[in-house]
Amino acid sequence: MEIADLIGPEAVIPNLRVTSKKQALQELSRRAARLTELPERQIFEVLVERERLGTTGVGNGIAIPHGKLSDLDRLHALFARLENPIDFDAIDEQPVDLICVLLAPEGAGADHLKALARISRLLRDRTVCEKLRGSESADAIYAILTESAASHAA
Repeated sequence: MEIADLIGPEAVIPNLRVTSKKQALQELSRRAARLTELPERQIFEVLVERERLGTTGVGNGIAIPHGKLSDLDRLHALFARLENPIDFDAIDEQPVDLICVLLAPEGAGADHLKALARISRLLRDRTVCEKLRGSESADAIYAILTESAASHAA
């Protein structure tokens, strides 16, 4: 499974302007609704419910909110580089500026976990994150995500 299988160029947000975790999840849910053709509220509720279980702020300025939706037909991901870092209740208590949302079909099981591991592996690479933080355009960010993913294949 490649990052390009999860995320398309239209799912990259190069300068998301939000001031809180809730606002970030709302805006990302709105964008995900366009991509998945599912109700924004349904996506938002799944992401918030997952956050209640424990933060998806994994540290080093990265969050990977995720959830499963019964009406999805395949895995979908969105990537956002925030204009300004926000508090995301991350495990290292540092603000977050890179967010990758992963949405999976209810029965995705192992595929969901593999996709999460893939995204996590990619975003643990400090060089990749520096490049993402230094990129201004959606095209450049998409290129970094997909090119870097090839070198991080499991």
